[in-house]
Formats: sequence, C-alpha cells, structure tokens
Amino acid sequence: MTSVKEFVVEREPTADDLGAGRFAFTDDYSVFDWGKMPDPIPGKGASLCTMGAYNFELLEESGVPTHYRGVGPDAEPLSAVAEPPRELAIELATVPDLPFADGAYDYDAFHAEAREAAGFVVPLEIVFRNTVPVGSSLRSRTAPREVGLDCDEWPDEVVDLPEPIVEFSTKYEEQDRYLDEAEADRIAGAAPLSELESVAREVNDLVTERAAEAGFVHEDGKIECVYADGEVRVADVVGTFDENRFAYDGQEVSKEVVRQHYKRVAPEWVDAVGDAKARADAEGVADWRPLCELSPPSLDLAVVETVADMYAAGTNAYTGADWFDAPPVADAVDAVRDL
Repeated sequence: MTSVKEFVVEREPTADDLGAGRFAFTDDYSVFDWGKMPDPIPGKGASLCTMGAYNFELLEESGVPTHYRGVGPDAEPLSAVAEPPRELAIELATVPDLPFADGAYDYDAFHAEAREAAGFVVPLEIVFRNTVPVGSSLRSRTAPREVGLDCDEWPDEVVDLPEPIVEFSTKYEEQDRYLDEAEADRIAGAAPLSELESVAREVNDLVTERAAEAGFVHEDGKIECVYADGEVRVADVVGTFDENRFAYDGQEVSKEVVRQHYKRVAPEWVDAVGDAKARADAEGVADWRPLCELSPPSLDLAVVETVADMYAAGTNAYTGADWFDAPPVADAVDAVRDL
C-alpha cells in the first residue's frame, strides 16, 4: 500500500510472466513525504484514477508502452464506464527488496533479485520540468543560468524554461534524492537511462499538449517505469494533479495548493519535517518520521471542500467530460487562490 492507493493483486508476477492487479485509489493525500495526512479529500481518488486512465489511453494511442489494462475489476476502457472509476487495472512487475544497512541502500542486492524476474519496477522517478514554479525544488538545487536562464537569481514568479529538462530521483528511499547521471544509471540497472529519459519526454509532450487544449499550463511532473521484455513501460499513474503540477489562469492546480497552504498555516510543522530529515541524514537513519517532533494539523473543512472542488473541476476540464458534479474550472480555481 502507498499513502494514497492500495494494491489489489489478482495474479502475482513470476520469473516468467508479469502479474495482474489493480490500484484502488483512496481520498488520502501526502505532502512533504509525510505519508497519510489527517484529512481525506472527497472524490480525490476517483479524480486521480480518471485522469490517470485518460492519460494512459492517450499514451497507448501514441504507441508509448505502459502497464495499463483498463479500469475497474473487468479492466474496461474508460469510455465503457458511466461513473468515475476508483480502480486502475495494471500489469504487475516484481518489486525487489532494497536493503538498508550501515547508512546505505544496497542496489546490487535489488538488481540481483530483479534479474530473476520477468519484469521489475525501476527504482527511479523520472522528473520533467517545463517551468519552474514557486516551490519547485529546482530553485534550491540549481542556479538559473545552469538551466539556460539569463539571470543570476530566481524570480519570485513562475519561470518558463527555454527547453524542458529531465532529472532522476530515487523512488524507494525514505527521502527522495536527486541523482547525477552516473548514479542514476547505476540505480536504473538493466533499464537504459537514455530510454527512460526518452519515454519521459514523450509523456511530457503528450500531457503538455492535452493540458494546453484544456486551458492548463503543464509545469512539471514525473513518471515511474517498469522494465520488461527489453522495453521501458510507463507505470504507476501518470499526468494527475498529484504526479504533476498544472496552472490555470496563473493559479496552481495540483497538490501544490495544499503544500503551500501548510507552509502558510503550519510553518512550525513544515520546519520540523525539514529538521527531522536533516537529523536522519546526519545519523544515517532511513526513516525520518519518528524523529519529527510535530504532527500535521487537520485542515479546515472549508479548505478540504475547496480543494475537493479543484480536483473534480480540474479533472472534468482536462478530460473534456463531466465526470463530477463540480463548479466550472474557472470558479474552482478562483476559490483556491485565497487558501
């Protein structure tokens, strides 16, 4: 189980074949790598599942391999269901164990197990960026000129990149780490890094194009992949308001809305998370959460309802269908401006 979705296993993967199963999406969410937050957001799970299925079907139409099989227990196409789905049918690849000892993760052991499987989940997240919004981690890790911008300091507004950039970060470590090319290649194992990057760029192009058609700006996002039968396949879920950041009429439309809200209303908790992560790094501890001295406060009910409308209205607009009883996307976006 992840912090926002559960696994339903129909057939376990083996050394010879991929398995089959489903993601069951919940209304939970996670920010700052905390895991399950105190308040569910009604309808969020169905929003993510619907957008994910929509994007997987766009990818398959474009010839991009994925692990998607359909929606619901019968693995139907999205067009065959009348209600927004909550289950995404997928192929299952092996997830090898990633041992942690003496302050380090053992990727050699991970890939030794992966070599015995029909397919494995690549232990990387592949991040693509078209813009650099306020709150992007790129601002703290990179100088503007390193990404082709003609300035020495990051501006206080969203910055458009001259060309999309692709980065690699860890997937299964307790704290995400951005990686240089050599380490990313080592961690990818048998999956070619160049192919991972190429597939990420294809996904980025497709989501960016569809977002523009629906009135959104696609700022950044990520994919996860499986490697099976000698090819990279897009996995997990793709192009949603949790995996990607979008803007509409200059306003963020993504989980970033909640992240920035917590920075404003609970800065002490946000700081405590940062302190716990730093302490875990210093002590060589994998799980930083027990070191955090504070827990996140609950959101006000009005905030939960406003964010729920954002997810529902955004999904309607992005997919071009009225899956949810929600206000027009422009009204939903205006409502989150003040959070």
